[in-house]
Amino acid sequence: PPAHSRNDWIGPPDKHSNLRPVIFYVPPEESPLERRLREARQESQACDQRFWARHNCAFRQEKEEFIYSRLKAKGLELRDETGQKTTLNAEEMADFYKDFLSKNFRKHMQYNRDWYKRNFTITFLMGQVALARALRCLRWKKKNVGN
Repeated sequence: PPAHSRNDWIGPPDKHSNLRPVIFYVPPEESPLERRLREARQESQACDQRFWARHNCAFRQEKEEFIYSRLKAKGLELRDETGQKTTLNAEEMADFYKDFLSKNFRKHMQYNRDWYKRNFTITFLMGQVALARALRCLRWKKKNVGN
């Protein structure tokens, strides 16, 4: 982002996780509470990035292995005589998706639990930052009204 920017910047989707990375704005006079909030958001983003990159990599690899094994069982090659990729029908792929989700159910449940914890912490910190800013603004107005 440009040096004069005062906002977070959102980048294009990551090729492994499909998540859009955020470059967080760091104000020049960031309070310790605001820093804690930003760091919590950055850590949450990093956790999400790691989880979804690993998950999507495993998904793609297992999907390719599944397709290959099913085609091999049918006596087919990965590509037909015209060079086009041979595909499975929707019912066959549904079997893969169901098995993959069942096999990874616990991982998803743990991820969801962790996600909710992180986001509760972020929401709590956001409330504290908003309150601190409101009190700072009120003090500033009170100070200026007295002059």
